[in-house]
Amino acid sequence: MKTIVVCLFALFAVVLAKPKEFYTDRWDSVDIDSILANRRLLNPYILCILEEGKCTPEGKELKSHIRDAMQTDCAKCTPVQKAATERVIAHLLKHEHESWNKLTAKYDPTGAYTKAHHDQLKSLAA
Repeated sequence: MKTIVVCLFALFAVVLAKPKEFYTDRWDSVDIDSILANRRLLNPYILCILEEGKCTPEGKELKSHIRDAMQTDCAKCTPVQKAATERVIAHLLKHEHESWNKLTAKYDPTGAYTKAHHDQLKSLAA
């Protein structure tokens, strides 16, 4: 009986100790604000994500995770990535509405994400 209890506690400890899976943090140091402040830098990322232009390594990485991040509410995002995502969305809503519409048409065609996060998106757009 003691052996079973010890094994259960050991299994429980292993499950709790397993690190959460995150997207790579390799690009977390990218200066998002300087990209958002310069349309010449921002536009290639938008075109990459829309599959209308070439992609930098950062753009490829971002594009590869968009659907999963939307479907899981960014569960695998690092805190830096969550904060950057909010800044990017706020910028697109305020200054790049046409690009936002194209991105949502491509990645949220049913409007599920937009509907689920309506209040949050509204506050970011303010």
